[in-house]
Amino acid sequence: MKKILLTGASGYIGGHLMKKLKENYEIIAISRHIEHKTNEQNVTWKSADLFDLNEITEVMKDVDIAIYLVHSMMPSAKLTQASFEDMDALLADNFAKAASVNQVKHIVFMSGLIPETNELSPHLRSRLECERILGAYGVPVSTLRAGLIIGSKGSSYPILKKLVERLPGLLLPQWAYNTTLPVAIEDVINGLYKIVARHPQANESIDIGGPNHMTYKDLFKQTAEVLDKRLPTLDLPIIPIWLSKYWVKLISGVPKEMVYPLMDSLIHDMVRNEENTVEGVTIGKIDYKTSVRNALAEENTVQKKRKKSSKRAIKDVRAISRVTLPKDMTMSQVTALYADFLNKITLNVVNSDFNENDFSITIPCLGKDLLLLRKDSVASNEDSILYRIVGGDFALDSNGGNARLEFRRLPYSNECMIALQEYEPTLPWWVYKYTQAKVHKSVMNLFKFKLETKKSTRKGSVNMKKIILPVVIVGVIVLKLYGLKKYLAKKNNMSNAEL
Repeated sequence: MKKILLTGASGYIGGHLMKKLKENYEIIAISRHIEHKTNEQNVTWKSADLFDLNEITEVMKDVDIAIYLVHSMMPSAKLTQASFEDMDALLADNFAKAASVNQVKHIVFMSGLIPETNELSPHLRSRLECERILGAYGVPVSTLRAGLIIGSKGSSYPILKKLVERLPGLLLPQWAYNTTLPVAIEDVINGLYKIVARHPQANESIDIGGPNHMTYKDLFKQTAEVLDKRLPTLDLPIIPIWLSKYWVKLISGVPKEMVYPLMDSLIHDMVRNEENTVEGVTIGKIDYKTSVRNALAEENTVQKKRKKSSKRAIKDVRAISRVTLPKDMTMSQVTALYADFLNKITLNVVNSDFNENDFSITIPCLGKDLLLLRKDSVASNEDSILYRIVGGDFALDSNGGNARLEFRRLPYSNECMIALQEYEPTLPWWVYKYTQAKVHKSVMNLFKFKLETKKSTRKGSVNMKKIILPVVIVGVIVLKLYGLKKYLAKKNNMSNAEL
C-alpha cells in the first residue's frame, strides 16, 4: 500500500479527499494543530509547521506521494509582516525541498485556472509561481487547475451564496460579464483521486471544470433560482474593482485577506485550456445548479461544531521580505551586505557583526546585545543560510526556541527571501508592534531599495540621511522604552517575561 502525505488534511478539500484516499492508501495527515485529531485505519495524524523545513522534511520520510493543498491568505502568526505571495513561495520551496530530500515519487498540487495573459492577478501569479517552485527540484508535479469550486465550505462559493442571500438586488460591474468555469467539489475530489494514481515523468498541468462556462452574472442568477429568491439586477459597469472588493467584504463578512486576492482575479476570463485536457478528469459531470443543491444539502446535514475561541498564547512574529539580487550574488554575500547595511543605516550606533558561524547585533557604547544568532550549518547551503536566534535582550527565546532568520534564494531565480520566523520579542506587545516591528519593516524596505539600486546603474545619488534619520529616531525610542521596562522589572523584582 502506497504512503501519501496529505497537507491541508483538516481543510475542506483535504478532508473530502482523505475520505476517498484512505480506502486504498496509507495517509499521513498533516496539520499544525492535531490536539483534537484521532488516528484511524490507514490514517495517521502528524503535527508539522510547513514554514519549518526541518519539520516537513521529517514527516515526509518514506512517503511515495505528497499532496499540497496549501495557501497563505490568512495570517499565520500573532504579527505577520509578509504578503501572501511571499509566504506561499516560501512554503512551496520548503515542501519541494523536503520531497526531493526524501525521494518522493510524485507531488500533487491544487491550483487555479491560469488565463492566457501576462497580466495575472497577484493570487493567480502566486499560484503559478508555486507550481514552478514545486517542480524545480526534480520531483514530477501534477497540478490540477480549477476555477470556482462549488462546495459548502470552499473559499469563493460561500461568498457568492452570502451575497445572493443577503442582498435585495445586485448592481453588476463590468467584471460580472467575464467568463468563469465553476466545478463541483465532487468532481474536484474525483479529479484529484485520479491524478494521484498517475505516474508522470515530467511536470504536468491539468485543467478541471464543470460541463459549461458561465458569466458571473449567470452564477448570481442561477444561485438565486436554486435558493428560490428573486434577485433583480442592474448593470453599472462604472463600478471599479476596488469598490466591489469593499462591498463584497462588507456584505459577506469574510476577512479582506481572503476576499481581496480572490476578487482581483475576477478581471480575467477563466476558461479551459485545450492543451491541459485529460480525459476523465478535465470535464466534470455535475452541472452548476446541481452542484449548488449538493452544497446546500451538505451544509444542512453536516453537524455544526462549536468553534473554540482559543486565543493565541504565543506572541510570535513572521516577517518575510523578497529582494531582487544583483547577478551572481551568493547568500553569504547577501548576509554580509545586510550586516554592513545595518551598521550604516544606524550610523554605526548599532554594530552588526557577521562571520562564518555567528551574527550579532549589539550596541557597543551601552554594552547591549540586542540579538545573538548562530548559524545552523546542517540546514544551510549555497542557496540558503539559516541562523537560529540564541540570545539577546530583544529575544524572548534563547537556547531551545525555534526563532530564526533565514536568507534563501528561490530556485532558478535572482530573488531572495529574508525571513524572520517564530520570533518572540521581550518588549510588551503593543510597544513592540508600534516601534521595533515598524523599524524592522522600514529597514527591510530600505535594504530592498539598496539592492535594487545596486543592481541597476544609478543616475544620481540618494540622500540616505533623509531616509535614515526617522529610522534612527524610532530606534532610540525603542531603546528608551526597553530601558524603562528593565527599570520597572528591577524595581518590582520581575523578569522580562513577566512584564
